[in-house]
Amino acid sequence: MKKNILALSLLLWMAVACNTTPVINREITPIYTGIDTDTWARVPAGNFYYGLHNKDSVIDYNYEIMVTHVTNRQYVEFLKEALDAGKIEIKADSVYGYFPGEPFYGFRHEEEITAGLYLCMPLNVPGNHISYHNNEFIIDPGFEDHPVVMVSWFGAWWYALFYGYRLPTEAEWTKAARGTDQRAYPWGNEIDEQTVNYIHSTKSLKPVLGTEIVRTTPAGFYNGKKYKELQTFNNSSPYGIYDMAGNVWQWMADDYPRVHYKFMRGGSFSNYAHFLTTWSRNSAAPDYCSFNVGFRCVRDVEPTTGN
Repeated sequence: MKKNILALSLLLWMAVACNTTPVINREITPIYTGIDTDTWARVPAGNFYYGLHNKDSVIDYNYEIMVTHVTNRQYVEFLKEALDAGKIEIKADSVYGYFPGEPFYGFRHEEEITAGLYLCMPLNVPGNHISYHNNEFIIDPGFEDHPVVMVSWFGAWWYALFYGYRLPTEAEWTKAARGTDQRAYPWGNEIDEQTVNYIHSTKSLKPVLGTEIVRTTPAGFYNGKKYKELQTFNNSSPYGIYDMAGNVWQWMADDYPRVHYKFMRGGSFSNYAHFLTTWSRNSAAPDYCSFNVGFRCVRDVEPTTGN
């Protein structure tokens, strides 16, 4: 009997010893939303209302925007391809990429962003669902189609540049989220836990995700589908774009004189309703990384011509 116990203990020790990939974040239940995270939505040129005071504004060109946030799966593909191409590098358990710098105006409190290597993403840290072990990028099980997080503005910029996209301006984001009316949220004027992932959604999401720690939801989760006992409502914007509010903040492209930080839009799972409105914004240094910050991209399209 004693020999059997020793043999079993040895087998268990070997099993643990052979698994050299540390578990940083808990696994969650994989969820199929039915939303294609590789699709884009067309936003036509035209008028829209900008900001809390509904300034009548116009964008005079068509463009396309990602229907969902960039996911962990998509960002890992980028990391693999960009690393192989020599566009990014890994050092000290973090991803770095070269940035050519920005115009410096010399205003008071402005910080100069010169050309050089900048942090894109820290790896192997709590809150990030992408890790790097034995020259391989690994996604925490169940988080493949969740929005990528812990990505800096530089990391979002590099993803967009690598594929010929760009980050949205605040004006482009607002039009894509709001359409042509004065709605408070991308889907309308009311908010609840069946429509969006924000601070009051935790209780309803725990049984669906199978975890006590609730943060992100899969991209496009709130689409009118029922998951166990949770009946969701469609939270897409007038142009069919999901999660323009809630889930994770989204980095913007704008570079403003007198300002050395970057702006974000949309709010996140950790925010109250006010931060999810179509006029709210947040800001941080471009090398800032957080478990509630991600991004999506836009791309230019050829103008349509009449016959």
